[in-house]
This record gives sequence, structure tokens and C-alpha cells, in this order.
Amino acid sequence: MAKTEVIPDQAALKRLGKSVRERLEADPGAYKVETDKADMFAIGDFLSASECERLCVMIDLVARPSSLHELGYESGFRTSYSGDLDPTDSFVMGISRRIDDLLGMNPVCGEAIQGQRYLPGQQFKPHNDWFYTTEKYWELERKRGGQRSWTAMAYLNEVEEGGGTHFTEIGINVEPKPGVLLVWNNALPDGRPNEATMHAGTPVLKGTKYVITKWYRTRTWK
Repeated sequence: MAKTEVIPDQAALKRLGKSVRERLEADPGAYKVETDKADMFAIGDFLSASECERLCVMIDLVARPSSLHELGYESGFRTSYSGDLDPTDSFVMGISRRIDDLLGMNPVCGEAIQGQRYLPGQQFKPHNDWFYTTEKYWELERKRGGQRSWTAMAYLNEVEEGGGTHFTEIGINVEPKPGVLLVWNNALPDGRPNEATMHAGTPVLKGTKYVITKWYRTRTWK
């Protein structure tokens, strides 16, 4: 008899995928992106113009060269600047809670909001937000809250040219539009990691791109 593969956090990913999907499908303000490869929704005007401007300023204050687990900035894989926004700041707390409430997620499962800034030529090559549990870093991430379930990403400014979010397996490129929140489930309906959520922050060609991202874990984030 073949041995059944054990997938970490599968039951929790299945449960969270279903609860958030059903909540967003019932939300008249959430647009369901037409694809059968992933659960993906867009919410227009989630952030006001003044909120976007304020977040851009906050990102400038914390931005540093981005890294990705074992890969440093110098690898060229992720060449943006990024930094976590202060989770104790009342303005940041308000934004964070609105995302929690939209998804119906327990706030303790949410990571700190990360801000990202892309200058001309900077990019984030194709990647998945979920963790590869065969990699060395998984032992640390398992203790920090487990697998990532949903991703919420908001665009903060108009980009002159480039800077779209390209979902390479689905075949769609989402252009940056200020105030829009894009959310997607990093797992399949059965709780397995969804390979089709592979995406890239395509190179900014002209101007600057600002975004915030919040990831949700299956357990309390530490």
C-alpha cells in the first residue's frame, strides 16, 4: 500500500480556504477573478488616496534592501526595498484590522504588514508565498505560525510603466492601481499548496511602485 503523503497544516489550510472564500464570495464589494486555478479576489478603493500617500511615506522610513530566506538582495531575485510597518502604530493597526475583518481572519494569525518599494529596474522574480516544507527554513517558520494561507496585497500609487503582478501559471498580469486590494488563497481547496499561485513583481520601467502586503498563517504568528 502506498504511503499517504503528510502535508503540514493541510486541515487548517482547507478550513481557512473555505471560510475566507465563502466570505468574499458573499461580499458585493469583492470581485472574483475569473480563473479556476486559484481563489483570487480584488477589492477596489479599499484604501483612500490619503491613506495610500501616508503609507508610502511610512514605507520610505523603513525600506531596506529586500532578502528572501537564504537569498540576499545581491542575488538579483528580489531587488525591491522593503520593511515591516510598526504594528503598534494606530494608523497601521486600523488598516491591518480592516484586512482582518474583510477576510474574517483571526488577527493573531496575521503577520506584520510589510511595505515594499520598487524603483526603475527593480523586480521580484516568480515565487510562491507559501513555504516549501522540505527546505531548512521551514523548521523556523513552522514554529513561527506554520504555513501561509491567504495573501492580501494593496497597491498604493500609479506606476508610470511596468510593475504589474504577473501570475505566471494563471496567465494574468494585474496592473498597479492605487487603493486596490488583491487577495488570494495560497492553497488548493483540499489544503495542499497551490503551485498556480506562482507570481512575479515585474520590473518597474518608469516611476516608483509602492505596495503593502499582509500574509496570514495557520496558527498564531510569532
